[in-house]
Amino acid sequence: MLFTDTHAHLYDEAFKDEDDLAIVRAVESGVTKMMFPDIDSQTREHMFDIALRHEGTVFPCLGLHPTSINASWESEMEQVHENLSRKIWAIGEIGIDCYWSKEFLTQQQTAFRMQLELAHKMSLPVIIHSRESTELIINILKECRHLDLRGVFHAYSGSCETFRELQKLGDWYVGIGGVLTYRKASIAETVKSIPLDRILLETDSPYLTPVPFRGKRNESSYIPHIAAKLSEKLELPVEEIAAATTENAHKLFGI
Repeated sequence: MLFTDTHAHLYDEAFKDEDDLAIVRAVESGVTKMMFPDIDSQTREHMFDIALRHEGTVFPCLGLHPTSINASWESEMEQVHENLSRKIWAIGEIGIDCYWSKEFLTQQQTAFRMQLELAHKMSLPVIIHSRESTELIINILKECRHLDLRGVFHAYSGSCETFRELQKLGDWYVGIGGVLTYRKASIAETVKSIPLDRILLETDSPYLTPVPFRGKRNESSYIPHIAAKLSEKLELPVEEIAAATTENAHKLFGI
């Protein structure tokens, strides 16, 4: 079985001096392709360096993460544009985060709109970070409906109703990760009402580690554990989960 991790930060400091080994472990576990969403200028070069070493396995993206938007956000956005000549596979990770801070919420919304327009201009999908900001994001997507947007809601935790509303606003997938394996996680029930052809697998490594590794650093090699839990919830063979989610990732990102 072959898998794709559509959201991994193996360039994070948590993998210092171990990033190449983590990628080898992933490939050995059947995770042969990994999407690397961008965060900001502090980690971008390292991300691209790893992608260059693992061309055909690692697929880098470009964008400014909402939690990286601060007083110098305009300079950060300029640096995003300065990197547009590089080979990228999506605009992301972008969005709105009201959990950590609302101090720069207006700027978050402005940067989000700018990057949605950029994705449209470049005919690229987007990777959306939404944390305690569903209504704000949906309102912006309504404003941007004319952009014919497509992409994935990373670490999806919304309701079935929200999923159905999103389908009216573009071509949207949902990213399902380690949270699916947590006891009492609402997504474990919601996912049963989401068509398999709209689901992508992800880790968000080094975060959101699935059971039975919860409490440890997450990594792409754990994708099969998430697939196994999804197989259980949907009552489908894990081989079907692997094939469908991998095909979905290839269709959305062109990898």
